[in-house]
Amino acid sequence: MTDRAGSSGGRRRAQGQLEAQVLAALREAPGPVNAAWVQERLGGGLAYTTVITILTRLHGKGAVARERAGRSFQWIPTADEAGLAALRMRRVLDAEADREAVLASFVTVLSPGDERLLRELLGEDADRAEDRGGDDGEG
Repeated sequence: MTDRAGSSGGRRRAQGQLEAQVLAALREAPGPVNAAWVQERLGGGLAYTTVITILTRLHGKGAVARERAGRSFQWIPTADEAGLAALRMRRVLDAEADREAVLASFVTVLSPGDERLLRELLGEDADRAEDRGGDDGEG
């Protein structure tokens, strides 16, 4: 059986895994860095074009920012791995017509510990909104 990983001979990484690795590399950076810097940190024979593709996808998701540097870009993280997962979850929710049904279904499949944690987090958000003298702007 042949290896579908391409000429590098390594195992193919999933898009989510690559995104997490790129974000981790950017968080270790001393400041804004170019794609070649990210490629070097990731190693493993990853193509430059793949790094650019992942950075562009992350930019589209709001997980990284970029600033023009000559003819290319310098990249900076705006989210960590948890933030990236939250952005993915938000994108799925935004794609559904019945948000209430999706959220209700999500809560019913949480473990009791996760449900308790979510309720605590929502309670903290409500307390912060009350301290600011307002609500979240919805409803």
